[in-house]
Amino acid sequence: MTNTLNRHKNNPLLSPKDLNASDHNMIIECLLNPGVFEYQGKTGLLVRVAERTVQSEGKLSVPIYDAKGTVKIIDFKLDDPKLNADDSRVINYDGTDYLTTISHLRLLWSSDGVHFSEEDGYPSLFGEGEYEAYGIEDCRVVNIEGTYYLTYTMVSANGVGVGLRTTKDWVNFEKKGMILSPHNKDCAIFEEKINGKFYALHRPSSPELGGNYMWIAESPDAVHWGNHKCIAKTRAGKFDSNRLGAGAAPIKTDQGWLEIYHGATEENRYCLGLILLDLNDPTKVIARSETPIMEPLTPYEKTGFFGEVIFTNGHIVTGDEVKLYYGAADEIVGLATFSIKELLKTLEK
Repeated sequence: MTNTLNRHKNNPLLSPKDLNASDHNMIIECLLNPGVFEYQGKTGLLVRVAERTVQSEGKLSVPIYDAKGTVKIIDFKLDDPKLNADDSRVINYDGTDYLTTISHLRLLWSSDGVHFSEEDGYPSLFGEGEYEAYGIEDCRVVNIEGTYYLTYTMVSANGVGVGLRTTKDWVNFEKKGMILSPHNKDCAIFEEKINGKFYALHRPSSPELGGNYMWIAESPDAVHWGNHKCIAKTRAGKFDSNRLGAGAAPIKTDQGWLEIYHGATEENRYCLGLILLDLNDPTKVIARSETPIMEPLTPYEKTGFFGEVIFTNGHIVTGDEVKLYYGAADEIVGLATFSIKELLKTLEK
C-alpha cells in the first residue's frame, strides 16, 4: 500500500502535551480519534480528550459529569471492601461500574489542515445528564444541507449508546438525545440523503450470539432509525477477525460509497480496511478489503496508551485526495493522505 498511503511528515500532529486539561482536578491521559469537518475556510477537529483525576493517597478518585456537563469527583477509600479496582480502566463499587478516565470533545481549528489550536468563542462539548455521565467519545461529523450532524458515543452506567447533536455555527448546539440504544457505537451518517432518506452505519454488539458487526439503517429525520440490516461480519484469520466498525461518513465515488473502516483482531490490533457499497442501495456490498490499507507500523502507532492501534472517524476529501485524521496507540492524532483511485484499485483484486 506504499503507493496509496502517505503519513504526514509532522506526525504526530497532536499529543496530550499540546492541550490544557479541562479542570484543575484533571490530567489529560490521551487524545483520540477526531471528528473532522470544514467550516468557513478552515479545518475543524473534534478531538476526543480522555482525562483522569488527580489522585490522593489512600483514595481512588473517578470523574463523572453532572446534568449540566460539570465534572464531579467521586472518592473511594482503597481499603473499602466494596471497591474492586483490579481493572485499571473500569472499577466497580458496590455493584456499579465507573470509568477511571472520562472523555469530552475539544474543538480545534486549522488554516492549513496540519497546525491546530483552540479559538475563543467555540465551546468544548461535555457529557450532560444520566446517559452521558461517563463522557462522550469518538464523534463523527457530516454536513448535510448546511446542518452539521454530530454522532458520538454516550457512556454511562446504563451502557454505551449513540447520541446526536446538530449545529450550524459551532457555537449553538441542539441535543437530539440517544438515537441508538445500548450497546451501540461507531455511527457514521452518509454525507447526503439517498432516495430522500438518511442512511447511517452503526455497530451493535452481541457477545452472546452474533458479534461486533457493521450494520446499516435508514431514517426520515436522522433521529428515528429503522430497517436495520447487517452488511459486514468479522472474518476468521483476517485483520477484522474480532470486531469491525465504521470510520467517518462513506465517500461518494463513481463506483459506489467507499467506507474506510476499522477492524481488530483478538489481540486488539486495529487496522483500516475498505468496504464499497452500492450508490442507490447502500445495503448492498460490492467489495471489501482482504488485507489492511493501513496498519500500525510507526513507533507512535505501535506504542502508547494502548499500542498497535490505528483508528479513524474523520477525513476531508478534495478531488482524488483523502486527508485522513486518525488516532494512534490511543494517545496521539496523526494525518495520512490517500488517493481514492488507488484505494478503489485495491478492491479490484
